[in-house]
This record gives sequence, C-alpha cells and structure tokens, in this order.
Amino acid sequence: MSSNNSPRLEIRKTPKEVANACTDFIADSLRQTLKSQPHATFAISGGSTPRPLFSALTSADVQWSKVHFFWVDERCVPPTDDQSNYKLANETLLKPAKISAANIHRIYGEINPEEAASRYVSEVRQFFKLTDSALPVFDLIHRGMGADAHTASLFPGSPLIRDMTHIAAHVWVEHLKMDRVTLLPGVLEAGKCTVLQVSGDDKKEAVRHVLKGGNDPMRYPCQIASRDERAVWFLDEAAASMI
Repeated sequence: MSSNNSPRLEIRKTPKEVANACTDFIADSLRQTLKSQPHATFAISGGSTPRPLFSALTSADVQWSKVHFFWVDERCVPPTDDQSNYKLANETLLKPAKISAANIHRIYGEINPEEAASRYVSEVRQFFKLTDSALPVFDLIHRGMGADAHTASLFPGSPLIRDMTHIAAHVWVEHLKMDRVTLLPGVLEAGKCTVLQVSGDDKKEAVRHVLKGGNDPMRYPCQIASRDERAVWFLDEAAASMI
C-alpha cells in the first residue's frame, strides 16, 4: 500500500483492530531491533488512543529488560494526575510489564516547565552519549494526531515547528492553557521508524491534509516525519475515509 518513498498505510475497521495491528508491528519492530543491538529506544505518546495499545503490549513477546522508554511529550502536571502521559503508560504498560526504573526516562512534569525540558534534554544527551549539537536517533517513535493535525505538543502555528536543531523544549499551549514539554522536529525526523496511531471520524480531514496535501507543517504539524517510507500509519476506516 506504499510506494518507495511513501509511508505505509495499515487501515483497519475499528480502533480496537488498529490498536491490535499497531501492537503487533511495534512488538515485531522491537524484536528485530534487539537482534542487532543490545537495547532498543522507544519514544511513546499519551492521550486516550494509546491505552489499548499499551495494555496489549504487556503480553507481547518482547525482552522488555532491553527496551528503554522515553516520551514524545508530556503535560506539566504531577505523575499522579490523570492528564499525565507518564501515568497512563505506567499504569497500563510499565508496571504490568515490570519495566525497570533504570529503563524509564520520563519528563518530570511536576517541576518548573523550563527545568523539566532542560532535565529531559540532559537525560537524553547522557543516554545517547551525544556530543555538541548531535540529535538522538530513536529506534521507534509512537505518535498520535489531533483533529487539528497537531502531533507531540507541536500545534499549528507554533514557532517550535521550525526548530530542527534542539532536542526538546517547553511550550505553552494557549488554547489549552497548559504547559507542556515536547520533542522537537529534528528529533522526530531523525527517528528510524515512526508509528502513527490515529482513529476517529474527527481526524479524517486532518489525515487527508497531512498525507495528501502540500507540504505545510506549520499548518499541519503531523506532516513532520510522517510522509516517507520510515513512517507507518495505523488508521481506522473512519479516520481514513477521505484518503
């Protein structure tokens, strides 16, 4: 369903089927990565969409002791807050799969947002042993997309969409009145594989613009790292109905 330089599209009837297909792909991708290197790096997202995916991954045949978890973005709330992306992952995947604390590299949403971003950047740089202006290369990045075509915490019109040199940053999302920390486009573009899990009728127009429209990430941020052969889209029929 894809040409040489196009993303792979996997369309399923229901969100549950999307989550199952996404689970199988991610588990297989991690297994393949671990065949050729000692550990795998997996950047995950939040929101409501990943919940069934995370739950299903707990029973996947993956050497979780060799997988290191990072976050694509985080809301600046305590880790006990229901809005916390870490809380969702911790309750549905990390704890059930008995992931070691040493393999969890979370964003500390409970501290000052600028400090949280700086701390996250430092941890990423240390883990990947980065020098100077180098960017990390994640083995697998899991992302979602909002009905406005935002991804991570990169919303339409954000000046951060033009930042291809830094790792992560604090962003104030005005229409949500919320501080967040997000990975930046250069890191998203550098990922070896990006998995996009998108379900719902409210996403169909954004899916069409992102996949079929002209290149305009300022208006459709989800176009970042989603339109070439390194990207795999898992869509339900409702979200895919306009492509």
